[in-house]
Amino acid sequence: MEDMFLSLQKPSDVRSKIGELVKAMRNSRSMTQQELAEKLNLTRLTIHKVENGKNFNIDTLLLILQYFDLLSVFSDFIEEQRVQFKDFGSFY
Repeated sequence: MEDMFLSLQKPSDVRSKIGELVKAMRNSRSMTQQELAEKLNLTRLTIHKVENGKNFNIDTLLLILQYFDLLSVFSDFIEEQRVQFKDFGSFY
């Protein structure tokens, strides 16, 4: 069981990957950090933090995903996981 946890990625690794994705999506639309921030009513610093894998909150991530039309993809993934764990049953 311990080996399973050793193979998991660290939260900072996942934040970095999210940041790379956000930056790629922003660049694909030829937007600056400032332009994206203004569209989302956020600060440029907030976008900078997300893109650099720094601490950001889930609401910021969801807002960005919504802007880039990826919120439904994320929601579908969550639902698939929920169903999978529901089907797994309870140990108690």
